[in-house]
Amino acid sequence: MATTTLTDAGRTASANGRGSHVAATERPLLSGSEITCRALEAEGVTTVFGYPGGAVIPLYDALPQAGFKHVLVRFEQWAALAAEGYARATGKPGVCMATSGPGATNLVTGLANAMLDSVPIVAITGQVVESMIGRDAFQEVDITGITLPVTKHNYLVQKAEDLAPTIKEAFYLATSGRPGPVLIDIPKSVFMQQARYAQPANVGRRGYQPTSIPNMRQVRLAADAINRAKKPLIMAGHGILLSGASEMFGHFVEKSGIPVIFTLLGLGSFPESHPLALGMMGMHGHKHVNDALDEADLLINIGARFDDRATGRVSGFAPNAKVIHVDVDPAEVGKNIRTDVPVVGDALEVLRLLIPEIDEREHDDWRAWIDSRQNTTLASALEARPEWPEPYAIIKEIGEATRHEAIVATDVGQHQMWTAQHYGFEHPDRWITSGGLGTMGFGLPAAIGAKLGRPDLEVWAVIGDGGFQMSLNELATAVQEGLDIKIAVIDNGYLGMVRQWQDLFNQKNYSEVRITGPRLDKLAEAYGITGITVRSDAEIRPAIERARATPGPVLIDFVIEPEANVWPIVPPGAANSEMLLRDTRFQDMD
Repeated sequence: MATTTLTDAGRTASANGRGSHVAATERPLLSGSEITCRALEAEGVTTVFGYPGGAVIPLYDALPQAGFKHVLVRFEQWAALAAEGYARATGKPGVCMATSGPGATNLVTGLANAMLDSVPIVAITGQVVESMIGRDAFQEVDITGITLPVTKHNYLVQKAEDLAPTIKEAFYLATSGRPGPVLIDIPKSVFMQQARYAQPANVGRRGYQPTSIPNMRQVRLAADAINRAKKPLIMAGHGILLSGASEMFGHFVEKSGIPVIFTLLGLGSFPESHPLALGMMGMHGHKHVNDALDEADLLINIGARFDDRATGRVSGFAPNAKVIHVDVDPAEVGKNIRTDVPVVGDALEVLRLLIPEIDEREHDDWRAWIDSRQNTTLASALEARPEWPEPYAIIKEIGEATRHEAIVATDVGQHQMWTAQHYGFEHPDRWITSGGLGTMGFGLPAAIGAKLGRPDLEVWAVIGDGGFQMSLNELATAVQEGLDIKIAVIDNGYLGMVRQWQDLFNQKNYSEVRITGPRLDKLAEAYGITGITVRSDAEIRPAIERARATPGPVLIDFVIEPEANVWPIVPPGAANSEMLLRDTRFQDMD
């Protein structure tokens, strides 16, 4: 994480031979704004998300002639998160724009979200004119300094001729190695400067050499451990999806016969309906999954960083297992969990080399033992058919109605965990949620970005009433863009996950978690979209089918039991084996 000034960027460009074969005098002079647009077009950008302001007026002056679409959001933070939704759905980098000062600082949460979840984003911010930098000018902030910890790299460009090579390098850094966000800060005066545009020929950066191909010795050590294991597990992480390795991963699983457990962001890397797919691990994972972790003699982590919500108390995590850790970022290997066999490389390349080295096996006894650890908590909840719409049933009905093929974007909280547990993800890049940062308000803008990136797919935003009230202004963006997205609000009148923790761990001291809001059907009507309210279990499926049959945005307000909890749960500071299963409404749980 570092900042590059224009002078540095120009020197790097020269060192890498990034010039045009066309004589400079034959190329027309263009403004910095026009060069920025040309450079984005050269990267294949088709959609950008942004909000104009003083420092980027020259850039917005050039946008009507640009070869890509600009989507006007209602708040800059949602521009960054919409860009992330676009990136997650398409596999291509997302792009967002904002003006200087508050526009730029409003992007910070979105950049941090992309940083923690390893999502490629390129953010372009305006800056005050060069002569005023450092003078506390109107709407001046040091955005490169502010974003150093939450970007993979950032730049302050000081000459129009360096815009094209800087933008090309930014896209390379954002998408190579471990993906992440890159910010380019451009003074207003640079947008107005004139220079000759030349598309850079090469790309690279001295000192930046991500490892894609793993060391074959480590691959063979991993294969030997896999071939010897009696009770192995595969931990499927987000890196499988980021590397486009889902198909290759499927070959690896089926040849090895090893059961698969998922991190939150690893869902969708392997079909959940497959007999070898066990379900999600960790704080709100399944009991049999966490039990299997306790019993396993080998854990193969592919593309995950051993986040604390996945591991629980580290000293109690997979206590009997030898650990193989496959990750493109060497800094993650051994950082949180002791690693016996480190394999640094891109997941796709590692699997390509690993598959020929492993034996074709079945682990019937091991799988039977895991199946025996299933508990009946969730089945009991579904069978109860309570008066309130049951959150598990809502998610399952959406999954069945969409044949588990929709893109589902969520906010953060209880509804997020219910969706992760019960939707049933069968395809890669259909599950879009905020993992590492846990950003409330994420779901609606991410769904907007996903729909713009994949208009061919059905898109649902499953969100809580708390997070929805943070970003509901993006309903206007959905309407303005005519997006056919369906919005399911899981409405309990609380900040649900915080209330659950206060319920379970703070003696029901409900402090500042009760929230009120507008009538959501009336709110939908005010935005010119269809609004549906569901207050009983029997109304769930008809509402879903009505929403799917109605063109354009539709909002369904699912009014659920106010104090419904997510089960199971691993208490703070506990090991995964110490998870709580019991809900006092149901007495037949093991």
